[in-house]
Amino acid sequence: MNNCIFCKIINGEIPSKKIYEDDNVIVILDLHPTCDGHSLIIPKKHITDMIEIDNETINNVWNVAKKLTPTLMKKMNATALSLRVNYGDSQEIKHFHMHLLPNYQYKKTSMTQEESYELLKDAF
Repeated sequence: MNNCIFCKIINGEIPSKKIYEDDNVIVILDLHPTCDGHSLIIPKKHITDMIEIDNETINNVWNVAKKLTPTLMKKMNATALSLRVNYGDSQEIKHFHMHLLPNYQYKKTSMTQEESYELLKDAF
């Protein structure tokens, strides 16, 4: 998709703080985090939202969430982690993505994105 910011990040046209990548997804730190370590799992294939996502892609996203959660929690010293998928008006970028939110309900952001990146860039 030409104007999709996530597609541009995937294609290397826009810089990001990438902490994980495989053949199907990338995981980046949110530019405007709501908690330390706020990460986004983004399928490389452009899919608008959760209604359009195919089972194989959602399974890939889910498996990456399961894979990254223990290390993300450890590195962020988190005792909890929330997963979030927005839909409709609450979905700011119309490219499906899942938020990983360590300690979201307990502790808001205390680190900069760069500080979180330094903890996570080589963790996965």
